[in-house]
Amino acid sequence: MSKQQLTQLKTSIAPFEKSDTKSSLKQIMNTIPPFFLLWFLAYQSLSVSIWLTLALAVVAAGFVVRIFIIFHDCCHGSFFKNKKLNNILGTITGIITMFPYEKWKREHSIHHATSSNLDKRGTGDVWIMTVDEYAAASFKERLSYRLYRNPLVMFGLGPIYLFLILNRLNRKDAKKKERLNMYVINVSIVAVYSLLIWTIGWQAFLIIQAPILLVSGSLGIWLFYVQHQFEDSYFEDEKEWDYVKAAVDGSSYYKLPKILQWVTGNIGYHHVHHLSPRVPNYNLEKAHESTPPLQKATTITISSSLKSIRFRLYDEKSKTFVSFKKGKHYLPQSKFGVQLENRQTRLQGK
Repeated sequence: MSKQQLTQLKTSIAPFEKSDTKSSLKQIMNTIPPFFLLWFLAYQSLSVSIWLTLALAVVAAGFVVRIFIIFHDCCHGSFFKNKKLNNILGTITGIITMFPYEKWKREHSIHHATSSNLDKRGTGDVWIMTVDEYAAASFKERLSYRLYRNPLVMFGLGPIYLFLILNRLNRKDAKKKERLNMYVINVSIVAVYSLLIWTIGWQAFLIIQAPILLVSGSLGIWLFYVQHQFEDSYFEDEKEWDYVKAAVDGSSYYKLPKILQWVTGNIGYHHVHHLSPRVPNYNLEKAHESTPPLQKATTITISSSLKSIRFRLYDEKSKTFVSFKKGKHYLPQSKFGVQLENRQTRLQGK
């Protein structure tokens, strides 16, 4: 596909960028009230069976993912036409999902502006090292990276760290608006959680809320991870990087069963979303189906997406993700099995 054709894609989905108030309100009503109802039913079922409570909590976690998609659209200013409404709903859904609205909006906008750009990684992204960077890294850096990329850490401890620490702290250079929004959301979370604990007790609260946060957090991280971490995903240096190509070739179409597509707010059409973040989630499928070139985007399924767990390093030479094991042949071994090499020396030698 030529650069001109890629640019035309952006124009072709412009009609789908308009939010529809009726569709937005409908999504609010079929998402947020059911979540609160499921939370209430989970509490009521504690007197019947803890397993029923946990099952309802898992279902509620799916609705948290869907609420997050509403939050996500508000961050892009695409859920409502009115900016103020987006900000209000974004803050409310930020309290429910435990995400700081203004902070995340800023970081996510940077993610969209730099996605697949090897020279501008680090904000709003999953940590990715190239083979050369891993070769030049210290033992401590490699160990940290290996731990970070371990599935148990990323999808198990990751949500806990995200909800309790990363999402609760302002960045050092945050502006006043961002800081105030963080304070509002943090105080609101403390107030709501305190009220619930006072009303039903901390044990019941933890039995319900802990699995909701853990499951929804794990699913959210998985969705964010898998839609950019497929084998031949597009990555380029700044001088070669192209926004439209990064959107179409650097984001996948995650083809999910209809029920999961609904729960995840169509975010599986990630290539469409990155091409134009202004397209509200309920228009993503329409944009995909109405634009034949977009249907040629890399398609992954639940089965094929599981392979991405093995993808650890990005190889700039083959333009593919590789496992630690496959990347070893690039790196000489010391007698202790520690892979040592200076990236700069390697590049100069070639």
